[in-house]
Amino acid sequence: MTPGLGTRLLSETLGTALLVGIGTGAVVASAGTGSSRFLLLAVAWFLAVSVPVALFAGISGAHLNPVVTLALVADRRVPVGELPPHVVAQVVGAFLGSATVALALGTGSHLGATVPSTSVVEWIFLDEFGFTFVLVASVLLLVRAGPGRWRWRLTWPGLVVAVSTYLIGPITGSSLNPARSLAPAVLSSTYTDLWVYFVAALFAALLAVAVVGLLDGPPRMPSRSRVPEDNRPPAADGAAPPLPRRPQT
Repeated sequence: MTPGLGTRLLSETLGTALLVGIGTGAVVASAGTGSSRFLLLAVAWFLAVSVPVALFAGISGAHLNPVVTLALVADRRVPVGELPPHVVAQVVGAFLGSATVALALGTGSHLGATVPSTSVVEWIFLDEFGFTFVLVASVLLLVRAGPGRWRWRLTWPGLVVAVSTYLIGPITGSSLNPARSLAPAVLSSTYTDLWVYFVAALFAALLAVAVVGLLDGPPRMPSRSRVPEDNRPPAADGAAPPLPRRPQT
């Protein structure tokens, strides 16, 4: 049976809290560690994404990111009416995670807020746009492929975030997730170019839906007789089973 909406929203809240807590906690804890910092942060962010995916993908799909949920709505995987409550649940989770970091580790490094090291807005936009596009595209392809036998595919989103952290983390802080940027920004009162991260993520997610749809075709809905009784919500940063495809004729 598919979990109820309330259960799925709680899963999104807890999963996003875990993602933000692990990831931004590592940012705060690693301050001043030198040149190896972003390699350590890449590993930390891989775990920050992969751990909640493993825990919550079978419950809510582990979206953990407002633009991932938006992409799944645009791809007709999630009902449009579920977008607002999912976003609220994810933002609440992000604030819970960020507040936990503040209580446990203090408020150093702006609580892990995504503070760019450049004032060139175009570079911030392009870096965030590019990696958010890859992240959302990997999610959509993962949903369409289904978990199959190769469970390692669940690591795709975490690997994208890890590579992004290593490559553009020194420049933008590597967000790819509006909730992840919003919570530490508000709690640390750090708003430098915050709007750029939101706009880049929004347009990247919508473009990913269009490109994946163009290359792989629109999502194919199953016949009523083939919908499994235990069909779960589609995964985003994780991989609950997708809707089965129509038989080829």
